[in-house]
Amino acid sequence: MENEKYSLLIATQNEGKVSELRNLLEGTAFRLISLAEISLAIPAPDETGKTFAENALLKARYYRGLTGLRSLADDSGLEVDALDGAPGILSARYAGKGASQYEMIAKLLRELEGVRDSERRARFVCAVAIAGENLEKVFEGTCEGVIGHVARGENGFGYDPVFIDPETGKTFAELTTSQKSLFSHRSRAVGQACEFLKRL
Repeated sequence: MENEKYSLLIATQNEGKVSELRNLLEGTAFRLISLAEISLAIPAPDETGKTFAENALLKARYYRGLTGLRSLADDSGLEVDALDGAPGILSARYAGKGASQYEMIAKLLRELEGVRDSERRARFVCAVAIAGENLEKVFEGTCEGVIGHVARGENGFGYDPVFIDPETGKTFAELTTSQKSLFSHRSRAVGQACEFLKRL
């Protein structure tokens, strides 16, 4: 088992998130470890929290308990004003368990059919939790945007192809990784986490 003091487990089974988190965590001195690098069959925990912060901490505690490693987990999703904040914490399961990215986007666009551009405001929300020995901390970041009418772009994952950044007029899936990392919800939450980790 890795030395916890110098290691940080990226506690997610979403490969898109693993890649993005690795990029955002480059400034820390920790050896970053993904679940794929650990030869353990670890089922994902049930996300029973009522907020992004609760779910992030639940996952960080879960993987910390199973591996003994200081663990960083995130819970994130999309809140759409015209849908009263949905899909929210159910973002990944919005179109049903096991639904593809395209199925989730298709359902979202169906729900917003006929909704005017001025009423398609939305935000991405991310909570990042760190759990270690005698250590638990949660950081949150948000990013405002609007939902487009069609999917655009090949980068990113999740709802990125329909989430438009008002400053650039591009969807998150049309931005490069470096462009997205300047202001995304995840980069804002992870940035706070990085500053905290540097002080450990």
